[in-house]
Amino acid sequence: MEFIDLSHVKIGELLTILNEQKIRKHLIEHAYFDVASLRQWVENKIKIDLLPGCRIRAVYINGILAGWCGIQPDDKGFELAIVISQKFWGSGTLVFKELMRWAKELGHKEVLLHLLESRPEYRILKRVATQVHKTELLGRSFTTYYIGVGSDAYYDV
Repeated sequence: MEFIDLSHVKIGELLTILNEQKIRKHLIEHAYFDVASLRQWVENKIKIDLLPGCRIRAVYINGILAGWCGIQPDDKGFELAIVISQKFWGSGTLVFKELMRWAKELGHKEVLLHLLESRPEYRILKRVATQVHKTELLGRSFTTYYIGVGSDAYYDV
């Protein structure tokens, strides 16, 4: 698995992934990306990557673009984001563990993971979370996991 700066990603490959219906089901509703809107989105994520405490990367698995992930600002601190193509969903745990390593490296004490109501509650995340709450963001319901950084519990995920 490789984590590459978004500026090195082919827009067409990312466009296909981010417009996958199975992915969109688990994200806040938004218009389908076209090349122009995706370039703008990538530019915004590159700016976020430059902020203290943040890191945004493309995820490559066996040399194939699988999606993107990152640590980005949130109203309550910093949130983890993992958006990968359905054919790579089994790799989400490895991406999560890498994000937790980054969070420790970046000096975070706690990070949040918001999962849309379309996703089940994950017992494993409940086990490593210090708190779990139902939250509302942009008019949608989420399960928000507060995960302490520095604990080795998330390595068992």
